[in-house]
Amino acid sequence: MLRTRVISAIIMLPVVLGFLYLGGWWFFGLIGVVLSVATWEYAKLVQRADRQVWLPAALALIWLPLADVMWASVEILMPGLILVLLASQFWAMMRHVRGDNDSTASWALTLAGGLYIGLMGANFMRLRQLENGFLWSMLAYGSTWLADSAAYSIGRRWGRHKAVPRLSPGKSWEGFLAGIAGGALAGVLLATLSGLDWMNGLALGVAIAALSPMGDLVVSMIKRQAGVKDTSNLIPGHGGVFDRIDSLLISVTIATGYVFWIVQ
Repeated sequence: MLRTRVISAIIMLPVVLGFLYLGGWWFFGLIGVVLSVATWEYAKLVQRADRQVWLPAALALIWLPLADVMWASVEILMPGLILVLLASQFWAMMRHVRGDNDSTASWALTLAGGLYIGLMGANFMRLRQLENGFLWSMLAYGSTWLADSAAYSIGRRWGRHKAVPRLSPGKSWEGFLAGIAGGALAGVLLATLSGLDWMNGLALGVAIAALSPMGDLVVSMIKRQAGVKDTSNLIPGHGGVFDRIDSLLISVTIATGYVFWIVQ
């Protein structure tokens, strides 16, 4: 399993970093595909929990925020959201008319999943478009990955005090603290190497390490209710796409806010 995970990571990492470096339409396309696949996985999870997601509406909630980032002057987000809301409401009512007593729950799950993945995921693009966006994105990704690795390694070996056993039995407070240390180290190191202020790197690395585990816990909650271990088996050794971006959704949102409101 470890060998498979490493091989998958070696293949994926250059692709992701290459598209990130290119930015623009290249990165827009990659993020659009990644978020769409994650949304499809989410819909399958909900289906396993005996609910339904109207996939066209959920996908629209992915692409609307992305389009809003690319064409901010068009102001497409608000009217688009209203149209999706009305269309999905009609879909839910028609399901109820046909005898689905859980149509309200399915409608709510459609909107919640689409908005969560879409609004948070749009920050991949938004962060990349900021000044020094490539460097800040690298810092956000690197802090997340090193924090996750430190938390997993230390927690697996020395973790004794469970943090949230009902959601993720493997997570411990020891691992959480190790993750913060790893995020801080990554933030300082990546900021220094890229010419950014190391104090900003430290602050952002710590914030990402402390808060990004919420993304993993949210997806763990969904998977537990669906009764599965991974969101899919699309990535050998890693599970699904949603599994791989769950923490990053939080990280890029934190990084975008930090850079936009504090640094710039």
